[in-house]
Amino acid sequence: MAALEEATGDVVLKFEPFVLHVVCRELRDAQLLHAVAIESGFKNSGITVGKGGRILMAVRSTHCLEVPLSRMGKLMVSREYVEFLVQVANQKMEEN
Repeated sequence: MAALEEATGDVVLKFEPFVLHVVCRELRDAQLLHAVAIESGFKNSGITVGKGGRILMAVRSTHCLEVPLSRMGKLMVSREYVEFLVQVANQKMEEN
């Protein structure tokens, strides 16, 4: 919290979702993995095929968080709210 209070610029608390990239030999393998990922709740998952035929399956979580905390050095939220956001981010990490 001390670092947040000493900041002179903008501060944003950002939690990025889980991403797992898997290179697959066959498109059907990627499709099977994609189906499993979607059924498991990883709704942002997808398949890409590169120019050289490389098949990449990305398993992506939807758990993300991005909240501005200060603007030009001025804290815009309370200490209690920052503590709450940390709890939310930690919960999202567990769910990932």
